[in-house]
Amino acid sequence: MKVLAPLLVLFALGVQRSCSSGDDLIYGYECQKSRCVKVELDSQNFQKAISLPVCRIFCSGDVPGTIWPRPSGLVDFDSYMLAVDPSNIEFHLPTLSKQSQLWTASKERFMHLLYAVVPNKNVLRKGGRPLIVSVELTSTLDDVVPRLTLDTDESYALQISSGNGSVATATISANNYFGARHGLETLSQLLVYDDIRREIQILARANIEDKPAYKWRGLLLDTSRNFFSVKSIKRTLDAMAMVKLNTFHWHITDSASFPFEVKSQPELYKLGAYSPRKVYSHEDIKDIVEYGRVRGIRVMPEFDAPAHVGEGWQHKNMTACFRAQPWINYCVEPPCGQLDPTVEELYPVLEDIYREMFELFDPDVFHMGGDEVSVSCWNSSERIQNWMLQKGWGLNEADFIRLWAHFQDEALKRVDAIAQPNQPSINLWTSHLTKVPYIDEYLDKERYNIQIWTQGNDSVIQEILKRGFRVIISNYDALYFDCGGAAWVAAGNNWCSPYIGWQKVYDNNLDTIAGQYIAQVLGAEAAIWSEEIDEYTLDSRFWPRASAFAERLWSNPNESWTSAEARLLFHRQRLTDYDIGAEAMQPEWCLQNENECPINALNAKF
Repeated sequence: MKVLAPLLVLFALGVQRSCSSGDDLIYGYECQKSRCVKVELDSQNFQKAISLPVCRIFCSGDVPGTIWPRPSGLVDFDSYMLAVDPSNIEFHLPTLSKQSQLWTASKERFMHLLYAVVPNKNVLRKGGRPLIVSVELTSTLDDVVPRLTLDTDESYALQISSGNGSVATATISANNYFGARHGLETLSQLLVYDDIRREIQILARANIEDKPAYKWRGLLLDTSRNFFSVKSIKRTLDAMAMVKLNTFHWHITDSASFPFEVKSQPELYKLGAYSPRKVYSHEDIKDIVEYGRVRGIRVMPEFDAPAHVGEGWQHKNMTACFRAQPWINYCVEPPCGQLDPTVEELYPVLEDIYREMFELFDPDVFHMGGDEVSVSCWNSSERIQNWMLQKGWGLNEADFIRLWAHFQDEALKRVDAIAQPNQPSINLWTSHLTKVPYIDEYLDKERYNIQIWTQGNDSVIQEILKRGFRVIISNYDALYFDCGGAAWVAAGNNWCSPYIGWQKVYDNNLDTIAGQYIAQVLGAEAAIWSEEIDEYTLDSRFWPRASAFAERLWSNPNESWTSAEARLLFHRQRLTDYDIGAEAMQPEWCLQNENECPINALNAKF
């Protein structure tokens, strides 16, 4: 890249007022050794002042500091800025008829992102260059509604130029809609508001080639223990799109409530939801799925079974240990409940649930749960005991794992029956079923992906990987964002305390966890289990930690969190510009005084 020195950048404080003189403007910034240094302005340097976002573009080394996550490939740019007329942005988008609604929605979102960083549209300066945004797809696929799969190429290339003409151009090349959408996201982060000149500016020239390190980059949200409105879920999808996360894992039901509308089995949600207002209708789900698609996100449902089932099932006569007390003897948290695999009438009900899920979500990957099955729960049922004994089985742990495998086989048959002619990939949580020797006896590595939720150094991970299974990493010691808080069933703190800082999230390197088997790692998910979180605290629990997580999965940087801190601090400010209630990382003083807050700042400077 070419850098002009010295660069002087102004940060305007307080209310936006006239900038005809320096009276209203106090501080500016100089780029010194790849960081923005705060300086007091005077009459001599005022005319050179530019805004803080421009400083962050140029003063972050070899990558524009406003881009998050950091691009993984070629980045080349010049340190010249052009004023852009936001009322004169022209889009040349693909004309594929079945994708027209997606492109229209992406265009509208792009303009929303552009104006969101402008405090007051009425004070925008008139003029600036027209901007032409062109999207070129290289794929020869038919005109179809795009569907994100494990084989989707999400790469893109972005070229910004101005030449000698009066028009700025931004050209995005990608194989498909999803890659092009990521390119638009990056472009939006290179359009900044100069609050000194009251104008939108863009880099005069840039070339970026980018693609993700991992194909599965997800967030999990549990909407059973506490209900989350459609609005709050959409807000999460908005933030995910900003950082190129591509999977929303919807843990939609659990033992505490059943908020999923199943039209063929209405008593499940009518009895199981917290109230009639706290149900996700078919219309809600279709809306969320399409909202995610526009933002490059698959919305994957999980129906957790055979454990984590309770409310809604009370009249079915298909469960064991329902609301059993003392609950600690039968399950990991109240209320208890597990499906009874010995009831033949259970499986048509499951097929109805699966059918409606597949009709609504059209998943390429389906999560069947398989978490925290309790042997003591099943062993408390005389009906289950008698069924097992009649088959000549015992009542030991291995026999109950056999019962579990019987359930999984029967449930999978129902999934396959409704998914025909497709055969979706299946995700399961790590559990007793994924331990040796049961994993060898009951699970097929060609069919199942294993989602790891144990600690990142757990030896079970290597046991699963060396058997050839593909995995998704959700090690709770770095990626459970509900950790750190009061216990809700006893005194003290919750089970996975302490709170996990963004630094640990950023440095949670999947290469270290998987070792020689890294090629079998699809990616990772960060999770929020909602016992103590609802939609009013959702944003601050996910963000900006999920942004740190996103850069790990997209860029897989060699550097530690320290090299990302200043960029993440600026990115967090951008999240709040878009009405994402991201948790504060530091006092704002640290944003204005880059690298002055770290405890080793003195050593770093001298």
